[in-house]
Amino acid sequence: MLIRFRTKDGMQRIPCEPTDLFGTLMDKLLPHLNPRADIQSFTVDDKPGLSGNPVSELLNRDVTDLGLKHGDIVYVNYKEKQDGIADANGNDSMKSYQSGSVKLNGETVSIPTMEKKSITKELPIDEELEKEDGLIPRQRSSLCKHGDKGMCEYCSPLPPWDKEYHEKNNIKHISFHSYLKKLNQATNKKESGSSYIAPLSQPNFKIDKHCSNGHEPWPHGICSKCQPSAITLEQQSFRMVDHVEFQKSSLINEFIESWRYTGMQRFAFMYGSYEKYDSTPLGIKAIIEAIYEPPQHDEQDGLTLDIEQTRQEMDEIDKLAKTMGLSRVGVIFTDLTDAGNGDGSVFCKRHKDSFFLSSLEVIMAAKYQKRHPNVSKYSEQGIFSSKFVTCVVSGNTEGEIDISSYQVSTAAEALVDATMISGSTHPSMAYINETTNDRYVPEIFYMKKNEYGLTVKENAKPAFPVDYLLVSLTHGFPIDDTVSGKFRTIQGFPWANRQSMGQSQDYQELKKYIYQSAIAGDFNVLHDRISNFHFLLYVHTLQILSEDEWALLVIAASSKTEFEEPLLQLVSTAGWQTLVMILQESS
Repeated sequence: MLIRFRTKDGMQRIPCEPTDLFGTLMDKLLPHLNPRADIQSFTVDDKPGLSGNPVSELLNRDVTDLGLKHGDIVYVNYKEKQDGIADANGNDSMKSYQSGSVKLNGETVSIPTMEKKSITKELPIDEELEKEDGLIPRQRSSLCKHGDKGMCEYCSPLPPWDKEYHEKNNIKHISFHSYLKKLNQATNKKESGSSYIAPLSQPNFKIDKHCSNGHEPWPHGICSKCQPSAITLEQQSFRMVDHVEFQKSSLINEFIESWRYTGMQRFAFMYGSYEKYDSTPLGIKAIIEAIYEPPQHDEQDGLTLDIEQTRQEMDEIDKLAKTMGLSRVGVIFTDLTDAGNGDGSVFCKRHKDSFFLSSLEVIMAAKYQKRHPNVSKYSEQGIFSSKFVTCVVSGNTEGEIDISSYQVSTAAEALVDATMISGSTHPSMAYINETTNDRYVPEIFYMKKNEYGLTVKENAKPAFPVDYLLVSLTHGFPIDDTVSGKFRTIQGFPWANRQSMGQSQDYQELKKYIYQSAIAGDFNVLHDRISNFHFLLYVHTLQILSEDEWALLVIAASSKTEFEEPLLQLVSTAGWQTLVMILQESS
């Protein structure tokens, strides 16, 4: 949630949780105030112009207890310190406050201590695209009547959200930054004296159980202020990510190999980064560098994951991937059935007359997107939607194995977060849950075109098509995938958690993979072998290399050539020589 603080220094928006202490919010507010602010004089109130309550009376009460809810404004008044004035301990008031206590109204008040955390920043790709205007250039046409250096309505650049351009180029959704610029232009018009308004706001369909309107909380009371409004679902016009690029085709082939070997479905997480995508104005693409399969029980028509075990293991994989410059950017799973023709063809299950993502898969995608929020300074809440993607490997209409890439809309995220929808027996339909003591479900509608081509509003209950929650992405591979990406080698060393395929990661597999090139000093082969995501993860689990040696291994694995300094340093370290010795002695 977001609480707004109005001070003489302006309005500050402070993100928090309902259980956060008010002292925690003040700790976040202080850096935004005048350095001369005298903390001993702080008073707060919910109305402007009043003397207010001393901060000392509120520091140890939480946000919920104070009746604050998302978007509320707290008015803060204070006096400025005079030169040479310090607190009773002889310290500067600001320093005393941040160190854990502050002298207010003659008594020392404890401030809740917090673990120091780095401020979450926007991704570099967002900072890069924010600086660009994204204008779409146009050539001079026969309608132009001006000179070579002139410009008119027929040849002036188009805004990045231009509808005709997107329709002409068959681009179904505008990019997130095009949408943001369009929204910001309409929200914050360049007029002198006008205040800034955050153009984005994350939808929230939950009922407010801490309403301050004087009635009992839901389910015993309700008012127009705390109940969610009626919801109308439409196809989302923008997408957070426009394209998914798999750095090597062998990455997908190796993932599908599990199904080819066992006939069972497979689920995995994708690791990579985000870069600029030039095929759409201000576009973003997810670069997939590696795929990791968590522990799972595979079946022909699905699979089962141990959620807690998966979460613990993936947290560790996330940390290691970060050292390689990678983050978790999506999920991928198979839905394949052999057509029985003996030619490798598969059934086409997902198409316009069946479904693209089932209702259960949409709910899964929404939950993952909520766990991986997109940081945005243009949002009231400091976050907006997600760049987390969902890919399905299934059969296309030609019976070929193909990839489809999706995200779900911000409305889908809000519906799932409020537990308003659940899966149904018809995979293309999402069932609307009933109102209970824990949730309030308002009227839900969706817009559709009738048989006459007119857009009409339909009541969504008891179920509605999940297509209204889907956002489709494109996908592809680099033109030359042999030289692209962080890792030169995808195959050769077994992937983790593939016991069902008869594969395991052990010393024997490691020796088979790396020993000969290591003892022969064949730096060319060795350089390729260590540049393997799963090899790097496995070596880390052995705990033979020190942290510095592990970091050197990662640097050597990502170096351009085999004769760069990191690889030469690596093979001379004590940890690497110990690893080679262990492999030599293993039978």
